[in-house]
Amino acid sequence: MDPELGQRFDRHRDQLRGVAYRMLGSLAEADDAVQETWLRLAAADTGRIDNLPAWLTTVVSRVCLDQLRTRRTRREDLTGPPPADAPAPDPTPEDEAVLVDSVGRALLVVMSRLTPDERIAFVLHDLFAVAFDDIAPVVDRTPATTKKLASRARGKVRGHPDIPATELARHRRTIERFRTAARTGDLDAVLEVLSPTVIRRADRSAIGPARPAEAHGATTVAGEIATFGRTTRFATPLLVDGTPGLAIAPHGRLRLIVRFAFDADRIAGYDLIADPTHLRRLRLAMLPETGPA
Repeated sequence: MDPELGQRFDRHRDQLRGVAYRMLGSLAEADDAVQETWLRLAAADTGRIDNLPAWLTTVVSRVCLDQLRTRRTRREDLTGPPPADAPAPDPTPEDEAVLVDSVGRALLVVMSRLTPDERIAFVLHDLFAVAFDDIAPVVDRTPATTKKLASRARGKVRGHPDIPATELARHRRTIERFRTAARTGDLDAVLEVLSPTVIRRADRSAIGPARPAEAHGATTVAGEIATFGRTTRFATPLLVDGTPGLAIAPHGRLRLIVRFAFDADRIAGYDLIADPTHLRRLRLAMLPETGPA
């Protein structure tokens, strides 16, 4: 083995980690993919590698694609130790928080809805400007088909609002007021953004057995929010079935959707949705930029 191979690999580690994280949405899994890439490099005939960065990106992408394709058939265990001979540090919550912020919580949530091949094509082309001719061998498709995969993924990520742009911007501002008030636990600010007759509905996966499925009236609902709403530090605005909503996504992984009904600049009601079957039926997409929120 080339004694400088580890140093050459380390120069590309952060880039590979960024690619893998965007593909997998998990820092621990991303580090596993990077480490597997290192092991494959260590076993390869490096004298035949003309472009090391391109070779590494291709290999880590294939490793990620295999993980995405098998993810649903295995139990996720994201806390296991890395391979003993893979020279990488364990990820920390701070590492993951930095990556979530750099990628965008909403984008991670929406990309989780893509098929494995769509996600690979979208991440490589749209986020890292890799040519379709180079992506095609990774997903075992023609360049033309790979281009269609990325286009289809792009359409899913961007989505299409079901309301006019002016209404979208207005609701976005209302949601931002709600999110800020809930995050700080400011009861007065919460009351200002709620309609007096607001109704909160929730499934049992969202609230558990102890709390009622419905809560009525601004005072009751605001009290709940002031007590339980601080999870909104993990909240991100996005389109839910074509209108603005919130996703609660610690570490970029979807846990809860808040779907709103509006009355002018106030919230007339909202649904807390955490049931996995119900979550899968929702149309989620990025919220378009429509001016200041």
